[in-house]
Amino acid sequence: MVKQIVRDPMFLQLKSEPATEDDRQVVQDLIDTLNANRDRCVGMAANMIGVRKQIIVVAMGPFSVPMINPVITKKTGKYETEESCLSLEGVRPCTRYKEIEVDYLDQNFEKKHGKYTDFTAQIIQHEIQHFSGELI
Repeated sequence: MVKQIVRDPMFLQLKSEPATEDDRQVVQDLIDTLNANRDRCVGMAANMIGVRKQIIVVAMGPFSVPMINPVITKKTGKYETEESCLSLEGVRPCTRYKEIEVDYLDQNFEKKHGKYTDFTAQIIQHEIQHFSGELI
């Protein structure tokens, strides 16, 4: 189900908790909401739809790829950039890494490991940052 985008900075600054298999519907809601906003959004974290769980969905080409409890295990190629967020006004400076490796659970709660570069890596880093409550 497509959900409303949360724009309350106080809520967005709350930390997210690890997701469990009871959160399967949240994964689908995130996919649906990202797909409905593809014209202006390339990634989404669960807190953006009002759920404080460690779930993200990332646009990769025509696919919306969910990552449950993702953890960045390696990062190289530090750089400075600016980003915007569907939940926030304006553009803000941030530090990102050109290449990352991520351990996560897929939509079926199976363990996965992925290597990502460039813009996809940047999207994943941005969305994972939502878990800490730190606003870009």
